[in-house]
Amino acid sequence: ENLFIMSEKPKILHQSIVSRSRLFTVEAVDFQFSNGVERTYERLVPGGSGAVMMVAMLDDEHVALIREFGGGVEEYTLTLPKGAVDLGETKDHAANRELQEEIGFAANKITFLKHMSLSPSYMKSGIDIYLAEDLYPSQLEGDEPEPLELIKWPLANLHELVMRDDCTEGRAIAALYLAKDYLRMRANET
Repeated sequence: ENLFIMSEKPKILHQSIVSRSRLFTVEAVDFQFSNGVERTYERLVPGGSGAVMMVAMLDDEHVALIREFGGGVEEYTLTLPKGAVDLGETKDHAANRELQEEIGFAANKITFLKHMSLSPSYMKSGIDIYLAEDLYPSQLEGDEPEPLELIKWPLANLHELVMRDDCTEGRAIAALYLAKDYLRMRANET
């Protein structure tokens, strides 16, 4: 049974570019809702081919975290390896490349878990979450301004991790819980 009332999607009346920078394009979109209300939304328009974030299992119990500087929050944070998909690159390949650049490992097994929106009101783009398993050492040169610190964290202590002041990235927290649940369900099937 459907628990949600399906309403007609708003119609796009007009779209225009409001601003462009080196990294961002801001678009204004005028919508008309089924009840006649009109509203203008400004949103960031994605560039490139998407983005990936990986929950990389160093062994059966430990996940690979990185400690990196977040320019937006001006702090070092604990997060997951992630990055942009290069033009012409598959998302699976991008996931494995980013792992090699950011944590010095590649994965023999990459499993797509979910596409997540980042901020549905303001961003059209999202990120694809992958589980990376059966890792082996493999290093590629990355584009980080300084070396990233690799931290081995027990997935069983996820609650302790997310309560830390330096673990604040919502998409990483969601990805970790998603992967933990996926691994638990998979273990129960065998």
